[in-house]
Amino acid sequence: MIDPKSRPAQSSLAKKLVVALPYAWLAVFFLVPFLIVLKISLSQSAIALPPYAPVLDLNAGWRGIAQFFAGLSFDNYRLLGSDPLYLLSYVKSLQIAAFSTLLLLAIGYPIAYGMARMPRRLQALLTVLVVLPFWTSFLIRIYAWMNILQRDGLLNKALLALHVVREPPVWLATDTAIYIGIVYSYLPFMVLPLYAVLEKLDQSLLEAAADLGCPRWKAFWQVTLPLSSPGIVAGVLLCFIPIVGEFVIPDLLGGSRAPMIGQTIWTEFFANKDWPAAAAVAVVLVCLLVTPIVLFQHQAMRSSEQS
Repeated sequence: MIDPKSRPAQSSLAKKLVVALPYAWLAVFFLVPFLIVLKISLSQSAIALPPYAPVLDLNAGWRGIAQFFAGLSFDNYRLLGSDPLYLLSYVKSLQIAAFSTLLLLAIGYPIAYGMARMPRRLQALLTVLVVLPFWTSFLIRIYAWMNILQRDGLLNKALLALHVVREPPVWLATDTAIYIGIVYSYLPFMVLPLYAVLEKLDQSLLEAAADLGCPRWKAFWQVTLPLSSPGIVAGVLLCFIPIVGEFVIPDLLGGSRAPMIGQTIWTEFFANKDWPAAAAVAVVLVCLLVTPIVLFQHQAMRSSEQS
């Protein structure tokens, strides 16, 4: 016989395990790698393997540990503040990520809204069509855009055939090409969270607004848009965060005059072999992205507790 008194204890233990698993996952796959990168960022570049110093030698005992911590410094972070290249890379990345996210929201919201208003039998088909590009390799799709946007590519041929332009414009190695590639690649990440929220929207609220004489545009502005805010926040975060660190799209479609931060990190790691400087750039980027998310989550929790 199982003691009934032990059931609440077992249930409490099960709840703690369920809560602890995500934290354990984050600790193993986020916190530990972040601490390793943080340690490398405090090191100095060296012609060795690994290409940085100091390296922790536990065989030397406490003396080795003391020498290890004595060799750490913030010189790489001082370099980030003194070299305008890194500041321009951060600004460029934030600028492209912010404007791309606005474009994605402007394009993705009507698509998600239309999908949610379609008959139920068509919504599954439309969802498949949205995620269909993911069935093809990401790199192949970007190379396809390189062919489309080149001087004698499909886009310029279409524009010339329609007499929109007289001379084929330059698309590749421009910010416009980066925006095109990003919006095309990240559009499903904006559409799907919005569709998930809009599809569950209680239509009786809109009917009540109409019965009270509210115009459709006003009902959308005061009912639909506020209720879809969780999908907007989720879509913005899902798009903005990875776009800031994007490397492939700006490297293949953009120019090299003002590289994004992902290109700068790649250059420091693989071209300059300066792992500490690259790690410092990555640590600052992570802090730059995580801090607003933590503050927003904290504010959202306070708002929910007050309500």
